[in-house]
Amino acid sequence: MSFENDRRKFLGKMALGTLAGLTPWNSLLANTPMSAKAVEKAFIPVMLTPYKADMTVDYKGLKKLTDYYLESGARGFFANCLSSEMYDLSPEERLKVTKTVVKRVNGKFPVVATGSFGDTAKEKAEFTKQIADTGVDAVIMITSHFAEKGESDDVVIKNLEAYLSLTGDITLGTYECPTPYKRILSQRVQQFLLDSGRLVYHKDTSEDIDNILQKLKTAEGTKMGFYNAHMGSAVASLRNGGAGLSPIAGNYYPEVIAWICKNASDTGKTEQVDWLQDQVRDMERRVTANYMLSSRYFLNKEGLDLEIVSRRAKNPLTSAQQSVVDTCYAEVQGWKQKLSI
Repeated sequence: MSFENDRRKFLGKMALGTLAGLTPWNSLLANTPMSAKAVEKAFIPVMLTPYKADMTVDYKGLKKLTDYYLESGARGFFANCLSSEMYDLSPEERLKVTKTVVKRVNGKFPVVATGSFGDTAKEKAEFTKQIADTGVDAVIMITSHFAEKGESDDVVIKNLEAYLSLTGDITLGTYECPTPYKRILSQRVQQFLLDSGRLVYHKDTSEDIDNILQKLKTAEGTKMGFYNAHMGSAVASLRNGGAGLSPIAGNYYPEVIAWICKNASDTGKTEQVDWLQDQVRDMERRVTANYMLSSRYFLNKEGLDLEIVSRRAKNPLTSAQQSVVDTCYAEVQGWKQKLSI
C-alpha cells in the first residue's frame, strides 16, 4: 500500500468524522503539511486489554472499552501498546486485539498499533506487515527495538534502514516505550525517519519540555503528529505545536484529557486550563500506583465492569491503593463539575 493511498484513506476518515459532527485526527489527515496549532488537538488513549477471570482476553469488554473511549472524546486509538500489555500477549492475540479495535472504531478515527516485534529486521518487518493488514492507519516502531541499550544512533539508523527496506510504503510511527528500556528519539534519528516520508506519529515519553520543543521544531512542516505521554508538560506541548496527548491518565479520566486537548490553546480559557494542568500533574503521581489494576478499578466506577486482573501486575490492588483511587475519583468529579465537563 502506498503512502498516497494511506493519505486518501485518512482523508476519507476526515469526511466520516465531519459527517458525524466530530473532528478527526487532523495531524494525520492533512493534504499538505500544516501546523498542529491550527487544528483541534487529539486525545489518543493507550488502550488497556481487558481480561476475563481466567486471564483470557475479554474481547466483549474490549469493545465496550473502545466505545467508552469514543464517548469520552478520543480522536484516535493506540492499540497493542504497553498499556495493552503487548509483551504479555501472544502474536495471535496482538493481531486479534488490534483487529477488534479497528473494527469497532469502524473508520471514524485512526488506529495505530505496535508492529516492531522480532529479533531481526526480517522478523520485525513480517509482523509489521501483519499488523498493517489489520487495517491500522500506522504501524508503531518501539525506539528501543532497533538497538541495544548503550548502542549508538549509527546502530539505530542501520537497523532502521534494513527494516524500512523490508516494509514497503507502510505508514509508520514511533513510541519511546519504557520497555525493554526507554530510548529517547534523538534529533538525528527523528530527522532520518522524517526524511523517509513515512513517519506520521510520535508518542513521546521524554518528560522533558526542552527535548519536546526540539522535536516539535524538527518536525515543523512535516506530517508527523506529536503526542505527549507526560501530563506534567501536557499543556505546554499542546500550546507549542503538539498534536495531542496520549497519557496513562487517559485510562482514568479520559474526558478530562480530551477537554485539555480541546481547550489548551483557547485564550479565553487559559486560567481554567492552567488550573487543571496543576491538578492532573499532582493527581497522576497519586492515582497511578499499581497502574494496571488501579486504572481498571477507577474505570469500573464509571460502569465499565472490568475484571481487576492483569497479566502484567505483580501484586494485587491493596485496600490502601483502592482508598487513594476513591479519593481521586471524587476529586475528578469536582473538576468536571467546576469545568462543566
